[in-house]
Amino acid sequence: MASISPSQPETLYEKHVKIRPRPVKGRFASLRKTALLVLLGIFHVLPFFQWNGRQAIFFDLPHRRFYIFGLNIWPQDFILLTFILLGLALLLFFATALLGRVWCGYACPHTVYTEVFLWIEQKIEGNRSEQLKLARKPWRGEKGRKRVLKYTLWVLVAMSAGIGFVGYFVPIRQLIPEFFTLHADVETYFWVAFYGSFCYLQAGIVREQFCKYVCPYARFQGAMFDQDTLIIAYDPQRGEPRRRLKKQDRENPDALGFCVDCTMCVQVCPTGIDIRDGLQLECIACAACIDACDNMMDQIKAPRGLIRYTSTNRLAGKNTKLLRPKTFAYGAVLLAAFGLFIISIAGKGDLDVNILRDRNVLARKISGGRIQNIYTIKVLNKTENPRQFTLGVAGADGAEIDGKKHFSVEPGAVYETVLRVNIPRKSLGSDSSINIDFIVTPQDNPADAHHQNSKFLAPNK
Repeated sequence: MASISPSQPETLYEKHVKIRPRPVKGRFASLRKTALLVLLGIFHVLPFFQWNGRQAIFFDLPHRRFYIFGLNIWPQDFILLTFILLGLALLLFFATALLGRVWCGYACPHTVYTEVFLWIEQKIEGNRSEQLKLARKPWRGEKGRKRVLKYTLWVLVAMSAGIGFVGYFVPIRQLIPEFFTLHADVETYFWVAFYGSFCYLQAGIVREQFCKYVCPYARFQGAMFDQDTLIIAYDPQRGEPRRRLKKQDRENPDALGFCVDCTMCVQVCPTGIDIRDGLQLECIACAACIDACDNMMDQIKAPRGLIRYTSTNRLAGKNTKLLRPKTFAYGAVLLAAFGLFIISIAGKGDLDVNILRDRNVLARKISGGRIQNIYTIKVLNKTENPRQFTLGVAGADGAEIDGKKHFSVEPGAVYETVLRVNIPRKSLGSDSSINIDFIVTPQDNPADAHHQNSKFLAPNK
């Protein structure tokens, strides 16, 4: 039994060793590269798109407005944002139940930027063996030059990520010139530096440790996995017992499996695991081990698929069911959330009206045998164009508004005024209060009139 040196403190954690994954070529590596370029392109280019004279996707926090192409989300429309976030979460659950950790391997921002940082590192410092040799050299000379160049490029990539992120909250066409001419706000520089530093830390330093120890998705994925979920797995029926390509192994190939124990699947893994040990929490399903194993199988003229996308049932020789209760459940809830989102958009008006009766003055008699109530009205124009409105009242014979009945509201502005509503006493009968209907009619679309009910009080006789 191994003993612990008195000078060495006991620890429950394994000492971290930097993982330097070997670059690999193959169909899944090409797919990851394509996904990386598409996602980075979308992230950095999307803020430059314009929609009705403004940024297509823009989160205006100071004015509490979100713009997603033609959809304007106000604080009053917060339910729409809830449906969007719920739908994205359900889509992730649905994809996980069907395809496993496809998000982690191909679309997670952490994975995307880690791939970029690794590519820069490999282009400057060389392949895995060359990086290990360089790490043992002193900082002066070649190592110092390469490390400075690598860190500089990492900083530039991280800064571009920070600018791209902040560009969704500050108009990107205004942000870039102001940022580089030092005319941007202090808050802008702070958030660019914050997000850029976070990107540098995650993709350049923390890397696989984030997936192992921090990311919650790896922990709760087990609740979404079942025997039919797509996973990356090693086939022990084909691979065991392992061979070493030695002379005695070549003389009796039928007695051995196809695994040659080259450890290439371990060397290319960004999290440093051995997929032959079975499904593990650290596996992000990037399929680098599949490409490495397929390349080795091609070299020894053996069939591909020793490591492959499969399911637990298929490995056991059973059929895999794509449509099953779990996927039906996720799909049904996802469709329900999407349906509620569409219904909410359809019912979302272009204006918001609030009418409050003045509680300081309940009701008063005025000339002509009329009763007067006082109200405060607020009309919010949710469109991006100025609009004119007409205000009316209904619900009692002879009801009229004493005040301004026609008004205009600028885009995103709130019109507020005090109204006096007069109703003949005889129209109230013996009732102490009645419901009246305020009607706010847009002059550009009279069919879209907004009705708001309120109480009208009558004084005691």
